[in-house]
Amino acid sequence: MHLPSEIIKLYSLMGSTKVVQPAFKTFILAIFAGAFIALGGLGSQIISCGVVPVAFGRALSGIIFPIGLAMVVIAGGELFTGNCLLFIPVLDRQISITDFIKNLVIVYLGNMAGSLLIAALANYGHVLSLYNGELVKTVVTTAAVKANLPFTDAFFKGILCNILVCIAVWASQAAEELSGRIIALYLPIFLFVVCGFEHSVANMYFIPAGMMAQYVYGVGGHISITGFLWNLLPVTLGNLVGGSVLVGGGYYFAYLKSVRGYEDD
Repeated sequence: MHLPSEIIKLYSLMGSTKVVQPAFKTFILAIFAGAFIALGGLGSQIISCGVVPVAFGRALSGIIFPIGLAMVVIAGGELFTGNCLLFIPVLDRQISITDFIKNLVIVYLGNMAGSLLIAALANYGHVLSLYNGELVKTVVTTAAVKANLPFTDAFFKGILCNILVCIAVWASQAAEELSGRIIALYLPIFLFVVCGFEHSVANMYFIPAGMMAQYVYGVGGHISITGFLWNLLPVTLGNLVGGSVLVGGGYYFAYLKSVRGYEDD
């Protein structure tokens, strides 16, 4: 098992590799990551549809949703929430803040493209017609609830979410074998789903899927693009704070800053 002090050095070096790869490659890998997370979201909605009590349904969602992140880690992908940890090499002066922002913007747009692709395929392929229309109602209801979250609620839930997502990605680096990596990332993601926290990339699927379903299936939900953006803004900011500042910054000062300080001495 890799120790935290070893993992953070890996992240510091990884930053240089990520920011120098061609933007087109980064964008393609981000599309894959967005699609994988969206597929995890779709699967979580299918398995929990109509399940009572609701808490049990949420637990079932928590079992399925982490498959999306597992595919990102195993198959390769660039995920906005995970890449917030590139703040570590920024603090360690391995990459510039400009490189950090540029990477996040490219990845964010790629994640959006991948998520929208799955939302469209699920709707126009009539995957959401399962359970005699009950799945469509679930998809629209989920989107409407998210699109109407108060700004501060979405922001704080975004912080809590990416604390767990970044810990999941971090923990996956501790194991050397594939099985260990999957188990390590699974538990924090399960926890964030059960708690109902807000993940910006997942919401790039959840809300547009509901918006599209309104037209494809004629189900009323009153979900607008404005509501979609009103959710994404605070959730994205919250994800940034939780992943970059709290997890990335916290672990840098706990493990790497002291080491660099001694080296300087």
